[in-house]
Amino acid sequence: MLSLRTKNSLLGATAGWLVFLYGCAPQRPYRAPLPPSSSTTPALRTPQSTAPIPAPPPPEPPDTSRRPVPQEGKIREQDIRTQSPTPPPAGKETKESSRQAGIGESHTTPEPTVSPALPDDSSLLAKITPGVTPQRAASLRLTDEGRKLLDAGDAAKALTRLERTIAIDSTNPYGYFYLAKAQNRLGGYKESLNFLDVAESRLSGEPFWLAEVHALRGDNYRALGQPQRAETSYMQSLRLNSGNRTAADALLRLHADAQSPTK
Repeated sequence: MLSLRTKNSLLGATAGWLVFLYGCAPQRPYRAPLPPSSSTTPALRTPQSTAPIPAPPPPEPPDTSRRPVPQEGKIREQDIRTQSPTPPPAGKETKESSRQAGIGESHTTPEPTVSPALPDDSSLLAKITPGVTPQRAASLRLTDEGRKLLDAGDAAKALTRLERTIAIDSTNPYGYFYLAKAQNRLGGYKESLNFLDVAESRLSGEPFWLAEVHALRGDNYRALGQPQRAETSYMQSLRLNSGNRTAADALLRLHADAQSPTK
């Protein structure tokens, strides 16, 4: 074992070598420290401030599927603006429209459904054909004579002549028609209506003459103070023959009288 003196000598030699080596190493020049400056010296950070600050999370994209809920006041205002008017019940609307239609129809006269103008079939002598019986031929000639007397304004003489036509042939429908016309000229309006009923029953297949019957019936109703029935007869005449001037002119006069102020 080494003695204490030997150990001390070894430690001293080692320390001398360390001093020698430290002196041989290059030394950095000494620089005096600068005084602290508030503008250049960075502030000390606490351990919490030195930690990196996390970036804020990105804003969530707007959800287009969800609409913002408007306020209660705005909801009511939008409902009032966008709410369509409630249609009336179907039954009430039908009643109102029918009532208005009825009011409009009460002030206007319905237009008659007229047929085309028929060819003139007023010639009685043209009806005397080879197949006609002698009684019908004689009755037709007397009827034509009575018609001419009516056109001349001699209604009384025409009535006598026309009564003979029925005595010869009681089935002559034209004789009954001109008898009704003679009674109308003489003021026998009810008698005229009776003769017209007989003539109408025998002229069912002749629309030209049926139109003449309805026109003369309208004249009788008008003379009796029944304008509504007269209008119906005139329109019926025009439905059969739109070229019936008697009914057309009488209907115009009837409407003019209805629109004229009462004196």
